[in-house]
Parts: sequence; C-alpha cells; structure tokens
Amino acid sequence: MIEGITILPGLDKAGSKERFEKLTLIAGETVSIVGPTGSGKTALISDIELLAQGDTSTKRRILINGEVPAEEVRYNPALKPIAMITQNTKCFTDLSTEEFLHIHAKARKIVDKKIILDTIELANKFTGEKINKETRVTVLSGGQTRSLLIADAILIGAAPVILLDEIENAGIFKQEVIDIIQSTSKIIIFVTHDPVIALLTKKRIIMENGAVKKVLCQNEFETKAAENLLELDKRVGFIREELRAGNEITKELISVSFA
Repeated sequence: MIEGITILPGLDKAGSKERFEKLTLIAGETVSIVGPTGSGKTALISDIELLAQGDTSTKRRILINGEVPAEEVRYNPALKPIAMITQNTKCFTDLSTEEFLHIHAKARKIVDKKIILDTIELANKFTGEKINKETRVTVLSGGQTRSLLIADAILIGAAPVILLDEIENAGIFKQEVIDIIQSTSKIIIFVTHDPVIALLTKKRIIMENGAVKKVLCQNEFETKAAENLLELDKRVGFIREELRAGNEITKELISVSFA
C-alpha cells in the first residue's frame, strides 16, 4: 500500500541543484504540475513514472513510503504502482475493447469478468463518444482511448499513483475525471495548462528551467475562481458537444447553456 511518494531534488537545465529539500505527495492528494512549455513538467512526471534513482537526466530520486523502491517494483509491469496516460497514448493491438481489458485483468489475476464491463461503463462517463465492448481499440478516437485507459488504471490496474499528461487536449470530460478520482485514495498528478484543472487540485507544483520552482496549496479564493471557471467550462463543453453532434447553434440552445 502506498501512503506517499517523495521526490528528492535533482538538477535543473543549467546543472544547478533544485532548491527544495524534498517533496512528498500523499495518498488521496490531487496535484497539478504547471509551467511554460519547456519548463520540465514532462521530465518530472517521467521521473515519477520511472521511479528514478538518479539514473535520468535530472538526477532526481523517487521514494515510495520513504524508501527506495525494489528493483522488481521498478521494472515488473505487473507490480508497478504507477500508471501514466499521455496525449500520445494509442492502442496498436487489433482486439475488441472487451478482449483488451480481459488481457490486462488476467495479467492482474482478476477473475471477476464484471470488472471489464464496469471499466467500459466508467470510461463512458469521461467521453461523449460512447465505447462498447465490441469496439476495436485500434479505431478508438484519442478521447476514447484516454478515457478507457484512465478507467482501466482506476479499476483493473488499481494503480495507487496515476499520472495524466495534458488530458484537457484529449476531448474528454475532465470534470468527470476529477470528480471520480478525487473520491479515491490515489495520488493523482496532472500535467496541465488548463486553469480549471490547476485550480481544482489541492497542490500545485510550479516548474521553471527544468526545476521545481515552488509548491502552492489551494486557497479559498482559488476554489471560488475554479467554481466560476468550471461553470463557464461546462457551457463551452455543452456547445462543443452540440457541434460534434451536428446540431445547429440556435438562440434557444444558447439560452439553455447559459441559463
């Protein structure tokens, strides 16, 4: 069981040591990583995903429950406690969604087949393009693929640490993702440029020049700002889904979405 992961400082792009002693993320915590393009956001989550031990370009080290993870935990996919879903995630195996999930469930020694249908049902809460068990994973859209993999990480993989790299660009319902994963005891880390996601997370890591610049905790003003932005985001999402469905935007639709 993972109670927390600790990031120990490495080096920035200039080779200088990062200016923090250690950064611990605890179970049940939602964290966002923000900063301009090229600031080191992806490198940080890559270090976490790899459970780096000074063997990456940043020289960071990652501890689990305050201890160095065992080699088998780092390199055995069946034991790895971390799932990472990126913008470029794509399934290449020509299997149905049901077959794809069954293989993962079997690898995890899960015999209850209901979990496969539960995973597809959960994935469909994250995307407007519904997935069924017969759908071939090779024809899933980017949003469908990420929705399926997030649901898979939550239910079948049961990963205690989930890394989500810019999921706001994947055409998924990000609020539904946040609502569901915030109710778990997992450590959820978002790399994001989206102010809604950044403000909804409890902790925010600010990156600059390849290094952790500072860490901010959510305050009451940010919570209020997030609520306002979220309401606007929902309205934009409503219009987006109407357009995707081929509907004409009318005065009546606008009045409904902005009511």
